[in-house]
Amino acid sequence: MPHFINVILPLPLEKHFTYSITQAEAEFLRPGMRVAVPFGKSKIYTGFVAAVHQEDPKIYEAKPIEQILDKEPLVTGVQLKFWQWIASYYMCTEGEVLRAAVPSAFLLESETKVELLKDARVDEDSLTDDEFLLYEALQRQSTMKINEIIQVLDKKTVLPVINRLVEKKVVVVNQEIYEQYKPKTERYVRLHERYQEEDAMHRLLDDLQRAPKQKEVIFTLFSLTAKDKKPVKVSSLSKESKSSAGVIKALIDKNVLKEHYIQTQRIQYEGGQVEAPLALNEYQELALEEISQSFETENVCLLHGITSSGKTEIYVQLIEKVVAEGKQVLYLLPEIALTAQLISRLQNYFGDKVAVFHSKYSVNERVEVYQNVLNNSEKARVVIGVRSSIFLPFATLGLIVVDEEHESTFKQYDPAPRYHARDAAVVLGSLHNAKVLLGSATPSLESYFNAQHAKYSLVNLNRRYGDVLLPEIEIVDIKEKHRKKRMTGHFSDRLLGEIRETLENGEQVILFQNRRGFSPVMECNTCGHSPQCPNCDVSLTFHSHNNQLRCHYCGYHMALQQKCMACGSVEISTKGFGTEKVETELKALFPGHKIGRMDLDTTRGKHGYEKIIAAFEGGELNILVGTQMITKGLDFRNVRLVGIMNADSLLNFPDFRAHERSFQLMLQVAGRAGRTEKQGLVLIQTYNPHHQIVQQVSTNSFADMYKEQLEERRQYKYPPFYRLIRITLKGRDYSRVNEGADWLAVSLRNSFKENVLGPEFPPVARIRNEYYKNILLKIPQKQSLGKTKQVVEKILQSFRAIGGFKSVRVVINIDPY
Repeated sequence: MPHFINVILPLPLEKHFTYSITQAEAEFLRPGMRVAVPFGKSKIYTGFVAAVHQEDPKIYEAKPIEQILDKEPLVTGVQLKFWQWIASYYMCTEGEVLRAAVPSAFLLESETKVELLKDARVDEDSLTDDEFLLYEALQRQSTMKINEIIQVLDKKTVLPVINRLVEKKVVVVNQEIYEQYKPKTERYVRLHERYQEEDAMHRLLDDLQRAPKQKEVIFTLFSLTAKDKKPVKVSSLSKESKSSAGVIKALIDKNVLKEHYIQTQRIQYEGGQVEAPLALNEYQELALEEISQSFETENVCLLHGITSSGKTEIYVQLIEKVVAEGKQVLYLLPEIALTAQLISRLQNYFGDKVAVFHSKYSVNERVEVYQNVLNNSEKARVVIGVRSSIFLPFATLGLIVVDEEHESTFKQYDPAPRYHARDAAVVLGSLHNAKVLLGSATPSLESYFNAQHAKYSLVNLNRRYGDVLLPEIEIVDIKEKHRKKRMTGHFSDRLLGEIRETLENGEQVILFQNRRGFSPVMECNTCGHSPQCPNCDVSLTFHSHNNQLRCHYCGYHMALQQKCMACGSVEISTKGFGTEKVETELKALFPGHKIGRMDLDTTRGKHGYEKIIAAFEGGELNILVGTQMITKGLDFRNVRLVGIMNADSLLNFPDFRAHERSFQLMLQVAGRAGRTEKQGLVLIQTYNPHHQIVQQVSTNSFADMYKEQLEERRQYKYPPFYRLIRITLKGRDYSRVNEGADWLAVSLRNSFKENVLGPEFPPVARIRNEYYKNILLKIPQKQSLGKTKQVVEKILQSFRAIGGFKSVRVVINIDPY
């Protein structure tokens, strides 16, 4: 009886592919193991076994597998179930989920290599021009990859040329699979065995009389190994003896020292004494008690605790309990910036049981964390990570903490799967039978709605830790200040006066402006022309530090023009302002003070965030200017003043969530002020001081904002009352995208009537020379989400079958905002 396996390939394929295996392989293979399998004409991919069975595929003949790559499954059964849920809920394929879920080092792909046949007899006259070019190139370079051949021949279709050379027995095509992950090893040395005896040692020191540097190395080695006989790192031996690597190499060559390599972890805990968690105050104790009680009956709990109320300490107590039971904890954060501050706090409590997982780590570092979690290692009891860490292979997950659960950065936009980590975490928790705690000072409307309607339990914590007062929030009308000529650049006299006073008292200031760069629009005063990006429908942003105009969508940049490109006038002015402009103005106004900036441009490196946060925490910076990165959960003790440079840019945004997001952002940034005894002050500069959101922020009334926004959502049919599916069409041909969008909208209207909105161009309708058009589908509560998706899928299949729309890509986004 033949045996088969279903394999998930890292490709956007609707179904699993079936391959044939032998009886012995069937007994050995289990779901979650990796196998190398042929796919297509000459490609080899790494796939994951989804099932072992004996059903022959009826439509095609099952190919045999190339090789088995694992002894044990690399993906757990729960993970495979989770992948299936994500693929079906977010309408993508399991192959796309696999690409997102597994570190790329595990996904080996064949690098097709072409090399000359040894002893090949070649009749050069019988070769065509292309064949001769390739033959000549291979004589200079023994092996070439397909993409290199494409460059040499300067044409896309090179496979026919290679095939002809294979037939003429000139070249051989060989598929090589290679492992990308290499364990990190460190070089150690110890004294050779033959010098263990005392006599031999004396002889050795006599021999080294003429080589004082080598003798120094040996003496240092003795002192380092005096207490224990452990091998010594080459780097520390070199440092201690102040010798170069060459001296140590000479001793190794003489067989005096013996070198060997030991595998080490890339992500190290620096050591230090593990502290006991801080004592909780009575309000925190009560909240902890309520959470623990709710977990007995409910699986998900929402903790609504105002800024600086000590939510992290409550998390620590809960984590400690779960770790003591021998289970794992996942601590989800929206931003890498936050992990930098939290890692040290959690390592103080849990030592080297803390593992970190985010995109600034290299592939190899991520592989190590993945393997530690899979093996249920002590080194990964508590995993701190951003949204992608929900895909780690947890063995015994007991608790998931989603901190700042309202954050939009938990949503993945591109590429697929377009999941929301908070919603996925709730499902992951139920698969593992683990508890989920959502925490925020400004919960999202959906989570609060779920908590109000008994889907989640709700715990409130409305006192700041140490009974610190909430900051005083003051609104500054900049329209009025402009009229009275009381503005200096983008600063009102009120804000400048407070900054001055704060700095004189030796305290720190945070200024928030949600736009990076110097100025978003450069405009000619004569003809009104402003430089646009040639690939996108946006104006170029001016960055003064390198005198460039940049597009924040596609990365296009050009040098700053000295005169208008349209009319040649030299009168060019800037409109609007970003963090860089604020920083420049501050340097002119406060020349003696250190000013730092935290935005996407200054935090590109692996430790970019940590450096800026550490400098501000350590008091090296007096003022920190930043985008929304500085609004989230960061804890700075010495900040008294927070300034929001322009609240209107947040409020006037074409999105049904704009008001909710503005409220959250302003309240979060306000929460960075006055986190110790002295009351903080928050100044909000706005042209519209009577706007209801600005007023609600100033009175800190989440309940009013919730009621008002909920009523609007009910009226205009938005979440949490209606579910949303956004269908985006994109392509390079403007008219094709338009026609495709109209066809799709008509088909959807036949099924869903007035619940289809669009097609509409988004605010930025062209990015990287591709035109975008959106259709929004609203799903009422009573309508089945599953059946709706089936209907949408059928309509999309018909759409893809139309030849004219082949060039138009369709992207489906479930719960898009």
